[in-house]
Amino acid sequence: LADRREGIGVCGWILISLSFLLVLITFPISIWACIKVIREYERAVVFRLGRILSKKAKGPGLILILPCTDTFIKVDLRTVTCNIPPQEILTKDAVTARVDGVVYYRIHSAVSAVANATDVHSATFLLAQTTLRNVLGTQSLAQLLAGREEIAHSIQAILDSATEQWGIKVARVEIKDVRIPVAMQRAMAAEAEAVREARAKIVAAEGEMNASKALKQASMVLAESPAGLQLRYLQTLTTLAAENNSTIVFPLPINMLESFGQKNRGG
Repeated sequence: LADRREGIGVCGWILISLSFLLVLITFPISIWACIKVIREYERAVVFRLGRILSKKAKGPGLILILPCTDTFIKVDLRTVTCNIPPQEILTKDAVTARVDGVVYYRIHSAVSAVANATDVHSATFLLAQTTLRNVLGTQSLAQLLAGREEIAHSIQAILDSATEQWGIKVARVEIKDVRIPVAMQRAMAAEAEAVREARAKIVAAEGEMNASKALKQASMVLAESPAGLQLRYLQTLTTLAAENNSTIVFPLPINMLESFGQKNRGG
């Protein structure tokens, strides 16, 4: 009480006393102007002669305001959604991109929000834009496209640290969309297509190599049994006949062709 009296002075206590007297004289009419209702999600910062009363917010429920000496400001404690408009940024690898996002925050200290910033919502909005540009400017395009979650956590940590003195708690930051120039999109698509074609060629080459190894092993097995080779011919003919083909190609044994060649040379 001594600190309060020293803070507001004698004149201040005289004014407060007159306010109480005015309320008592005009009671019960004055009670309707003195009692204020604060909702569950709100807090009221009461100023008495320009000083914050009790250094803490009032509410929820009924609060008493003295006429002439007290004023109050309501503060909403619900989560606020802040949409960051598309920002033109230059990534670390000199690529121009447009990035937008959203920030979810709430006021956890009504006194700090009122006493330390003129407009905490506007200040948080502008700081979110600046932080988004600064953080994304240190990332390459590949990191920006692949590491959105890590970048969002980094932005959230920076914003939460910077807005602590304003009574703000940043709950979540999300990067919604990353837009790059059309020419860069075409270049990236061409690069991805070339990579896929290279992989397809590698897979096809590996398949050919495995098939050649399998054919080599099969030829070695068939070479050990000439009858097995004839059975393979007959199986191939059966497969062709089952497809209702009008032309059937019957392969001749290579040994017969070699014998014919030797007879011609001998003649």
